[in-house]
Amino acid sequence: MSTPVTPNPWRELRALTQARIALGRAGVSMPTGAQLAFQLAHARARDAVHMALDVPALHAALARPGRVVLAAHSACADRATYLQRPDLGRQLDAPSCAALAAAAPAACELALVVADGLSAPAVAQHAAPFIDALQERLAPDGWGTAPIVIVQQARVAIGDQVGAILNARCVVVLIGERPGLSSPDSMGLYMTWQPGPGLTDAHRNCISNVRAAGVSYREAAFKLHYLLDQARGRGLSGVALKDETQAPPARSGHNFLLR
Repeated sequence: MSTPVTPNPWRELRALTQARIALGRAGVSMPTGAQLAFQLAHARARDAVHMALDVPALHAALARPGRVVLAAHSACADRATYLQRPDLGRQLDAPSCAALAAAAPAACELALVVADGLSAPAVAQHAAPFIDALQERLAPDGWGTAPIVIVQQARVAIGDQVGAILNARCVVVLIGERPGLSSPDSMGLYMTWQPGPGLTDAHRNCISNVRAAGVSYREAAFKLHYLLDQARGRGLSGVALKDETQAPPARSGHNFLLR
């Protein structure tokens, strides 16, 4: 039976990537199925940007015996302000500053910040299981941790302020990344040694695309554990600290282009 869709000769590459390649054509146009899939992915990405973080549900997911979880808010009063004023998303509001200062330990080694960022669904799905995987690795090394802080309407740099208030030597921000058309639920990890005001992205190390179809919790925890260990030993982070963990083996199999 004939089909109106002319297949693309590179269609075998689709097994190796989530990118929209080798979709074929219907006449001179994109096939209807591919067009509808694109519109659905675009809608999911837009929804991820605008969706509010369910803080009580995330708080419950993070709760463990002996683990303290606090809630905070940036200086952005609402989502519209957050999207228009990135600068306010990098600052805590006054009540949050006071609440964190009241709960701050005299000193600690690590503060974990969970921020909604540009994809609340990302941290809602991945923050709790990732932190469990990370703390399993950190436990033998004796890392003293501050209360976990959930921050709404937050940008990455808000971790510098949170870490400074909590007297932490290092801060890691778990944040929802800007959604892509194949990844509306991607979580990023940003580590900064000696957090404080005035730092830039050059002072941070990033592990991106933590999710089921990207970097697994186990792999991300392994990489972050390595970076934390190196940061503690060398007293630095950012461009001066490289991820030298061994890369996974290259994908095996034939190259269809050489057949």
